Amino acid sequence: MELFADVAAWFADSANWSGADGVPVRLAEHLVLSVVPLLLATAVALPVGAWIGHTGRFSNLAINVANVGRAIPSLAILAVATMLLQGWLVSIGLRAVSSEIATIIAMVALAIPPILTNTYVGIHEVDRDLVEAGRGMGMGELQVLTRVEAPAALAVILVGIRTAAVQVVATATLGAVFATGGLGRYIIDGIAQRRDDEVFAGALLVAGLSIATELAFAVIRRLVTSPGLRARPNGESAPPQIGGGNGAAVASAGT
Repeated sequence: MELFADVAAWFADSANWSGADGVPVRLAEHLVLSVVPLLLATAVALPVGAWIGHTGRFSNLAINVANVGRAIPSLAILAVATMLLQGWLVSIGLRAVSSEIATIIAMVALAIPPILTNTYVGIHEVDRDLVEAGRGMGMGELQVLTRVEAPAALAVILVGIRTAAVQVVATATLGAVFATGGLGRYIIDGIAQRRDDEVFAGALLVAGLSIATELAFAVIRRLVTSPGLRARPNGESAPPQIGGGNGAAVASAGT
């Protein structure tokens, strides 16, 4: 009970909410270390996964590489990225942000596998009747991908991005081991100073941000996914439909 009282006192202390080491600043740093690599990973993995899912080319190679990336421990990725990149970044005049850049690159490597895998699976598993119907309506391959397969696979793709986002938010905490900012500083500094209240407070902040990220993506998925693609309460699936005056394809499939 004494620890909980100390943690409550830590959160109530105004000194922990102001200055360069305050919660708002550390939270902003953590968001940069999370959002930037997530955007970069999405920009790389989404088109690659969509292309592989649509064409079926190099699918085994891409998925195996992604699975290998998942198997490597996050701390190992951070350590290798830091060792390989930090010296070079310092040599080109980026000493002040060398740790942050190395951490961002490591987080990109961590975020790519779930986005790539889910994008590939989502596109690949789209009902082939829908795809052929789109082609039969005169759509080109890019139109089939963007107007038939991508909308039908959107829910699965978003699950991959959500998984990557939560992983990155949680793992970016380890960047503090290599002198980055973010919420992980409270945990690392608290351990160094033997301040259990600060360690526990930092862990609560990271957990809270991870949960908020999970909930935010659940809401986004709900908002952007077509009602016909959402799971129905009775578990039934809506029949696939293709039509519309503009030739767009609308897929409705329950899970």
